[in-house]
Amino acid sequence: MTLAPAQLAPFIDHTLLKPGATVRELDELCSQAVRFGFYGVCVNPSLVGHVSRRLAGESPVPVSVVGFPLGATLPAVKAFETAQAVDLGAQEIDMVINLGAFKGGDHSLVAADVAAVVRAAQGFPVKTILETALLTEDEIVAACKICVDSGAFFVKTSTGFGPGGATVEAVRLMRRTVGDGVGVKASGGISTYEKALAMIEAGANRIGASASVSIVSAINGDGF
Repeated sequence: MTLAPAQLAPFIDHTLLKPGATVRELDELCSQAVRFGFYGVCVNPSLVGHVSRRLAGESPVPVSVVGFPLGATLPAVKAFETAQAVDLGAQEIDMVINLGAFKGGDHSLVAADVAAVVRAAQGFPVKTILETALLTEDEIVAACKICVDSGAFFVKTSTGFGPGGATVEAVRLMRRTVGDGVGVKASGGISTYEKALAMIEAGANRIGASASVSIVSAINGDGF
């Protein structure tokens, strides 16, 4: 696949999830998203209302995380958080699955958790974050199947706060598992053009990145 750096912009959710994010930084994030043509702007739920207002009439989509970054909140809490984010203008939801329940074999709880968020999202796409660095290959496959069966629109590699980020191997496995009808989002540690392109070549059709401007502007020193 051959894509110029700027051609990657429509694949990218421009992301700011650090705890100390300020309104001024959000405004800059939104301005960059509009300027470069990023697909979405992904922020914490308390900030998605501001982002939604800032992006009104523009192409980038407001995206909120839910149950972030641990995924350990109760299903009812995640559902409520989702409904609140949607009411504030979120048009996509990136939720963290209950990793403890999944690792412990309580797959019915994981499925119920995802399904509750999908219902609360009122038809807007839900992306389920697996935190693949904590999972074996067999677990990645099983988690993908649970999420898809529960109505998820995307499966996503990582929060960016875990022990590792996206890998080509994980993305390739996720794509092979979910087929062509479900999205795959690669996030965590994607900071260069080469990494972003490698994820797309492996099967990702969305990238989550905070280094989005560097990726598409060819200012990261990689010669693009």
